[in-house]
Amino acid sequence: MVRFKNRYVLCEVVSEDPRCRQCIEDRTLGHAVRDAIARVHGDYGLACCSISFTVKYLNAYTGTVLLRCRKDSYRLLCSALPFVRYLENRAQRYPCFLNTLHVGGTVRTCQKFLIQYNRTQLLRLLQNCSNEEERQCIQKSLLSCSLTEEQSQSGDEEEDDGTE
Repeated sequence: MVRFKNRYVLCEVVSEDPRCRQCIEDRTLGHAVRDAIARVHGDYGLACCSISFTVKYLNAYTGTVLLRCRKDSYRLLCSALPFVRYLENRAQRYPCFLNTLHVGGTVRTCQKFLIQYNRTQLLRLLQNCSNEEERQCIQKSLLSCSLTEEQSQSGDEEEDDGTE
């Protein structure tokens, strides 16, 4: 058996509109990237990149995207990413662009890079604080971060404890 080697491209969705990140779906992003490849490289580039192109990871909160493609055609993919100018979802266009952060051979190397990248971004944010109050506010918000479901505010819904 022959193993096909892949490349993983770690990107960041940059947009001024905060609604853009909320509407991101992997299918929408995949179609936008494929359209950009077809515009830039034509049918040949689209065929080369479409063989094993997938959106492996998408985080709508941070705008982080991990794309997978064949090793032979990752340069075509990377050269077409700046031409993604908007994401379209439910007949609405959100202007944005994709910033390529890292190209790696495995998902693990991309994860390691992303952890280091987030640390440096946090240090830059803390260094740019003008006073101690802003710094403490940022540190407090980071320590209080958690992803939990919101409890319903209305008293109409009761908790489901498995009994009827």
